[in-house]
Amino acid sequence: MLFDSHVAILLDTAVSLVNVLTDGGDRGKPYVAPKGESLPDMIRAVLPGNVTVSMDEAHYLAGTTLKVRRVFEAMDDGRDDDAAAVVNALVVSTGARPQLDRAAGEPWQVHFHGADDSLAVGWSAGIASALTLAIGSDLGGRLGVCQARQCDRVYVDASRNNVRQFCSRSCQSRTKAAAFRARSAGRGGRG
Repeated sequence: MLFDSHVAILLDTAVSLVNVLTDGGDRGKPYVAPKGESLPDMIRAVLPGNVTVSMDEAHYLAGTTLKVRRVFEAMDDGRDDDAAAVVNALVVSTGARPQLDRAAGEPWQVHFHGADDSLAVGWSAGIASALTLAIGSDLGGRLGVCQARQCDRVYVDASRNNVRQFCSRSCQSRTKAAAFRARSAGRGGRG
């Protein structure tokens, strides 16, 4: 296991929020993030558990998500210093802090909280903390941006050998098929 379960949940949630709440390309097609009245419902669908998301919380999380995208892009480009600066600013702005929490019948676990207990600040602080742990360890290189043409969705590489380059099998297949077609065309269609 690369990350403990709580950090893995936070990183997976960060990926889902970035991929749902930021414009760009998605599997070869333009993607426009939800805006307006649908924003809270889209965020509620991404967050674990059955939570209620207000419009103010949705806007706060959408703002956090834009910063988190910058972190993934910087790490993917090898700009660790830029990623660290964004994460450090998120940690400060959310008042992120670790805390030991325990569910009934479970052992104590490190969770992350924000300066207040609101949903938006709490999730933003948790995500900032998880990114801090990833970038501050040898796992920062596992934050990536899809390498497929016309796709910029992000991912966390949980593969054993750290070889992932795509957000999905769909993008990996599209890229391999395009490379095969290009090689075939270069050989004059002879196989």
